[in-house]
Amino acid sequence: KIGVVAALGTTVESAATAIRNWGFTVSPAELSALAAQVGEKSLLSRVGGAPSLAVGMAHLFSNALGGGAMALWYHFAIMFEALFILTTLDAGTRVGRFMLQDIVKHAWAPLGRRSWYPGVVITSALFVAMWGYFLYQGVLDPLGGINSLWPLFGISNQLLAAVALCVGTTVIIRMGRGRWAWTTLVPLSWLVIVTLTAGWQKLFSPDPALGFLAKANALGRGMAAGILPTGRTAAEVQRMIFNERLDAAVAAFFLFSVVVIFADSTRSWISLWRGGAPARSTETPPEFDTAATLGGRATAGAAS
Repeated sequence: KIGVVAALGTTVESAATAIRNWGFTVSPAELSALAAQVGEKSLLSRVGGAPSLAVGMAHLFSNALGGGAMALWYHFAIMFEALFILTTLDAGTRVGRFMLQDIVKHAWAPLGRRSWYPGVVITSALFVAMWGYFLYQGVLDPLGGINSLWPLFGISNQLLAAVALCVGTTVIIRMGRGRWAWTTLVPLSWLVIVTLTAGWQKLFSPDPALGFLAKANALGRGMAAGILPTGRTAAEVQRMIFNERLDAAVAAFFLFSVVVIFADSTRSWISLWRGGAPARSTETPPEFDTAATLGGRATAGAAS
């Protein structure tokens, strides 16, 4: 938040000036009116993109449906975003804990048991600490947190989609529906090519405005020469350098993981198509309700 306040200031006048310098046209009166329309005293220096998205959603819904319900739509969007973020953290933490248990069980078997409560607590705490650190470093980030994490969000989101398409392709082939595998292979190929290319550029581009490592090196050279970015202290620049290198390490881990998953999936697909492995699916077969089963459940419920 410190970085956001430094960029926009604490008044609508300073914020309007800063935004105009970015190439947008806005007046102090418009900022004040917008805050009043959504039922807030001020929209300045809100950390992250959630308030910006909420204002945009409120504007679209209000214009599309008519009326003066900007405040209603704004707070609806904020609630929607909060629920989405919390449920994503919950589901992601559970999945991450399962993966972590599957890894650490090789070091100590009890940690891998789902029924052993201490193991569940320990692995859950470790995984929460992992994503919790990024919240912590976002608070300390001189740029306000979102600027450092945003490239990682884009990379991880697209790579997660690539992993899901790898799994989907494998399931389709194992179900004996290989002729339909193109429905997932086409978007998978596009995602892998584009996202890996973008990830490579974020890691190794010599342009400091694009590459994580190039940006860190440029900041380091500036510090060595006694030249600091405008309005930044040496401690803030050190934090920015660390964050850029952290982003590079995490992005490299994401890219490596997806390459391994894609390579192993490709090996499995080729083996299945060549007949080297049985094309069987471990997916649970669907169970469809019929009139008889629904009637039986209703009778059992009435009897109980």
